[in-house]
Amino acid sequence: KNVSKTFQTPSGPFQVIGDFSLTAREHEFVALFGPGQCGKSTIINLIAGLETVTSGQVIVNGKTVKGPGPERGVVFQNICLFPWLTTMGNVEYGLKVAGVPKKERRARAQKYIDLVGLHGFENSFPIQLSGGMKQRVGIARSYCIEPKVLLMDEPTSALDPISTSKIEDLAAELKSQYTVVMVTHNMQQAARVSDNTAFFLLGDLVEFGRTETLFSTPTDKRTEDYITGR
Repeated sequence: KNVSKTFQTPSGPFQVIGDFSLTAREHEFVALFGPGQCGKSTIINLIAGLETVTSGQVIVNGKTVKGPGPERGVVFQNICLFPWLTTMGNVEYGLKVAGVPKKERRARAQKYIDLVGLHGFENSFPIQLSGGMKQRVGIARSYCIEPKVLLMDEPTSALDPISTSKIEDLAAELKSQYTVVMVTHNMQQAARVSDNTAFFLLGDLVEFGRTETLFSTPTDKRTEDYITGR
């Protein structure tokens, strides 16, 4: 609600996000779409509680966000798995930090490893996995804390087309369990997987609505020009 974000730089304040409001409903898939450096990842960080808003509020499940919390899981662009931990160790790590008993966390981690299609790779180390498999480990790690909202920041940007397709298919299935907010600069990807799309340009929310409508009949000329490449 009415969120803005300004960073302090050596040359003075720099506003990354202007005053904007956006709603993602339960079990809805929302894509944050736009060119690079337009503030999309900052929005993900604000929702995750990794950054604080300059003004406005971020509200998740009826509560104002004041920092990271288990109701929000994040899949980062660069997965950064622990190289000394196996798939199982990486997926269950958050539960271990939270003090969940070993038997319970192991069972829950196995559930989500199976869900992302990595059964049989529980004892593999990251160096033994492909890029797409590492990404799925990252997704399972986020699932494992069983959040209300799953935040995905360019989850396929470093993947080959086949791995990208698999991750997109998996992401499209997620809204049956979670509310999903995904950052992408790929309009085709936004069109394929999201229910609603928000188009950002230079830190401003230009347009937000049903994905099919936004791409077929945008109401703002800036959206139309970007989509058509003008």
